[in-house]
Amino acid sequence: MSKLVESDVMQAGIEPDIGIEASSRKSVIRILSNLLADEYVLYTKTRNYHWNVYGPHFHDLHVFFEEQYKELEESIDEVAERITTLGGKAIATLKEFTQYARLEESPKDYPNAAKMIENLCKDHEETIKVLRKDADACEEKYEDMGTNDFLIGLMQKHEKMAWMLRQAIDERGVKAATGRGQAAAST
Repeated sequence: MSKLVESDVMQAGIEPDIGIEASSRKSVIRILSNLLADEYVLYTKTRNYHWNVYGPHFHDLHVFFEEQYKELEESIDEVAERITTLGGKAIATLKEFTQYARLEESPKDYPNAAKMIENLCKDHEETIKVLRKDADACEEKYEDMGTNDFLIGLMQKHEKMAWMLRQAIDERGVKAATGRGQAAAST
């Protein structure tokens, strides 16, 4: 992961006068930019799994992953808008997303359904840990209660998505995402 510099994150023009020191806003924008990259990597991984899931629970998981990537797509837009609200530039290229993301992509990896769910759950849980730490920093170190509140709300969305992923798997493999199917270890 590369480090963002001021020219990467700040917009030219009138700076927002919203009661947050410029240096604090820049630090918060860096936090949000890394988060934006992570959200995009997780969105792409979820979309990949939506396209490439197979097995007896294909339809249920195909729909389930679609619901999750749509939720992530909404979060991506909200993070980008928070960055610009604070006077920053939202990173917006695939190169930037992979450069600044903390989550790992898995090129050429097309796992079975159970591993897909496990991978996504792990990424959501890592994101939750980062959000928890960053929300605290935004309030305590940077005195930005708005971003603190925003990150807590986003953390709760990730907690729900991780919970739903955990509910879709049992010790024998994948359960149908709707809860009506049988476990299948061979998916």
